[in-house]
Amino acid sequence: MVTMIGGFFAVSAELLLPGLAILCRNWPVLQAVATLPLILLLSYWCASVFPESPRWLLATDHIPQAKRSLQEFTKRNGVCLQDEMYPGETLMSIDSAYGEDHQPKYYSVLELRQTRVIWKNCLILSFTFIGTGIQYCFTRNLNVYSFYLKYFLRVITGALACVFICLCVNHFGRRGILLLSAIVTGLSSLLLLALTELQSGLVLVLSVVGLLFSQALAMLSAFFACEVMPTVVGGCFGLVMAAGCVGMAASSMMELQDKRGFFLHHVIFASFAILSVLCIMLLPESKRKSLPDSLKEGESQRRPPLFLSQQKKDCLPLLCTRPPVSEYNPDNYSRLVSATRKMLTKDNLPYRITGPSVLPLL
Repeated sequence: MVTMIGGFFAVSAELLLPGLAILCRNWPVLQAVATLPLILLLSYWCASVFPESPRWLLATDHIPQAKRSLQEFTKRNGVCLQDEMYPGETLMSIDSAYGEDHQPKYYSVLELRQTRVIWKNCLILSFTFIGTGIQYCFTRNLNVYSFYLKYFLRVITGALACVFICLCVNHFGRRGILLLSAIVTGLSSLLLLALTELQSGLVLVLSVVGLLFSQALAMLSAFFACEVMPTVVGGCFGLVMAAGCVGMAASSMMELQDKRGFFLHHVIFASFAILSVLCIMLLPESKRKSLPDSLKEGESQRRPPLFLSQQKKDCLPLLCTRPPVSEYNPDNYSRLVSATRKMLTKDNLPYRITGPSVLPLL
């Protein structure tokens, strides 16, 4: 939810940027006005403003810091601090679960070398650079229109992508919507490659649709990484976001080169989009599942079936409503009896089963 709210804030900032440019009327002034709010990020170093996450502290065995963080959240939320009301049971449960001899643990991105599933998920989700890099292939076809129409069309499709993710991702699942976005993005880019020399309404429609789903692909990759990556290794999400910046840099380089090499750029990113369709099927589904805290929990994630959802295994009834199906087959049983009888009556057996012997009278 926090990731999607951040996406809406980014779209809102892009919508307000043209109005801010009109008010500044000067490029250096606009650059200064856009850069000065970044100073607020320095407040992240102040623990009183942004305290550390208790979830991460407990996952890395920072028990005293976790207690202080919980007490800080308790004070800010206005909860009573009496032992019998709130933190008594919680802090006592923490003391019972974690002993006093626990030493803090620190994990880095290099820990992924010892994993098998986590690094695979991180590598697949790093395909977010496709969603950011391939957007230039779609916006290039809008150059015949005015700059403002192209700009606002790109921003509006970004807002629609946020709304689309919020409405569909909780119902159809993260992996399904991510796969749909990759398929539509790849098909749109391939069709535009075939219609490069044409300037028709079909090209405009494919460009808008591809732009919409490419932004949904980039947003949902970051959102998916927040739920799949373990809490103890926060650098995995940074790797996914860095891959998105690589795609943005590729688009900027195409603008600086005066659009030379555009066809090769389009072919490479279209190929990556088709390749990502096959890789996304290997991702686990995180809908309605707890977030992994440790590396062990991240390694235990498995890929569910894509189309055949086995709901009976997840939601077992309390009482069996259907009678069990009998495995008895009279034909097979009669064949087994006859085969056993023939085998026991053979003369070459080491023993012979016969009836009791009757002595003659004379």
